[in-house]
Amino acid sequence: MNREEFDAWDKRVEQRAELLWQEAGSPEGGFIPYMDQARELLAIEENPHSGTHPIDEHLPDGESLLAVENQGEFPTTTDQGEEQAYPKREDRPKWD
Repeated sequence: MNREEFDAWDKRVEQRAELLWQEAGSPEGGFIPYMDQARELLAIEENPHSGTHPIDEHLPDGESLLAVENQGEFPTTTDQGEEQAYPKREDRPKWD
């Protein structure tokens, strides 16, 4: 996008934000709080198919093999450095 295209985009966003502000009853703060909403609406209107897949595109049937290999098992206490999953009584010192 060159500078002229960016300036034109910015002008359209400001115009849409001002329109949204007027539709909201011209509350205090001006049209600046409506800039994000205006950008989003213009992006959707000017690129309506940007988030869709073509009909003939083949989508994968399941997860990739790499994703399945990286899943691992459910963690247990033995995964945290302990050798046993149950408590063990320690030997007490003898007091003679």
